[in-house]
Amino acid sequence: MSNSLIIGGSNGIGLAIALEFLKDRDNRVNIIDKTEPDIDMNKYPNLNYYKVNLLNDDFNFLEQFNDIDILVITAGFGRVAKFDTIQQAEISNSFQVNTISVIKTLNFFFKRMLQKKEFKCAVMGSIAGLVSSPLFALYGATKSAICSIIESLNIELEKSGTNNRILNVSPGAIKGTKFEGGENNIAKTEKLAQQIIHEMNAHHTLFIPQYDEIFKNVIDRYRKDAHQFGIESYQYKIDGGRYSNKPQLKIGYLSGTFDLFHIGHLNLLKKAKQYCDYLVVGVHKDASHKGKQAFISFKERCEIVKSVKYVNQVIESEKEDCDVYLNGIVKYDYLFVGSDYKGTERFNRYEELFKDKGVEIIYFPYTQGTSSTQLRKVIER
Repeated sequence: MSNSLIIGGSNGIGLAIALEFLKDRDNRVNIIDKTEPDIDMNKYPNLNYYKVNLLNDDFNFLEQFNDIDILVITAGFGRVAKFDTIQQAEISNSFQVNTISVIKTLNFFFKRMLQKKEFKCAVMGSIAGLVSSPLFALYGATKSAICSIIESLNIELEKSGTNNRILNVSPGAIKGTKFEGGENNIAKTEKLAQQIIHEMNAHHTLFIPQYDEIFKNVIDRYRKDAHQFGIESYQYKIDGGRYSNKPQLKIGYLSGTFDLFHIGHLNLLKKAKQYCDYLVVGVHKDASHKGKQAFISFKERCEIVKSVKYVNQVIESEKEDCDVYLNGIVKYDYLFVGSDYKGTERFNRYEELFKDKGVEIIYFPYTQGTSSTQLRKVIER
């Protein structure tokens, strides 16, 4: 019986590995991801899902997994693109998910790895982290750091006397995943998942799928003449039309007055950020739309909201949330609002408006606790 934690296990190779573990009905699998697993959860009673967005930089959630004996990290993203089309937010997000979250997780479990008791671990690196990869430079940089730290940590594990090791899985493109716009296909990832588990069980430190068939030659060419290899790699991607100019960001938007800022506001922003990569908040100029007066000035409210770590950008709200999208101010993918608006004439109209634009409206249920109305009553009294 094993108890595994798979970070990024809701799709792609992470999901394939999870399903391999679940073939033994005694095994318990925990998946951490920002979206639910791309399967029927009811079929797997030993599978637990925890919604976490690694961009939130809060790793307290790991404390509930102290009893695991297998750790697999497959979370990550990237796009083939010219560097001048990469947005600043993509740089921060890429390193946060692909690199920082991985290193923090390894750090959390490293004392456990140093023990004599068996602890299996595999981390998704990339062939782009081992060789030069122009037009994939940002992704390659994030993975190069991972490949480097795994190599160093394995020396520390060896010198400590334990047999535990971290397996660096560094593939090229993987068919059957959502990476670079693909689709999940377990039939195409099942064999690779089995190979990764085999390598991890053997406590190996590096696994490059299709090494003999493809990547031995790739690495040899790189080592022989890194500059020429880079030139050829660049041209290969250009000729194949593999690069994309579309930013790899899911943008969320919500608006509010945020007067007398309290825990309810903070929880709302935190919950919204779990859905998106980049959160824009529209702050109302005043509270006249509610027939009220704001106690705190617009400028100060903007500064308060801007200082919250879940918020990436603050703007002045428009009269209608849809105007922010339609006027090209923010082309968001998610619109967040309280569940009390669901079914209203206004949001029925919004749902009709956005149904062919790829925008999803997320309705958050109202939660009991501190409210601006309560604080307002106290102040006025």
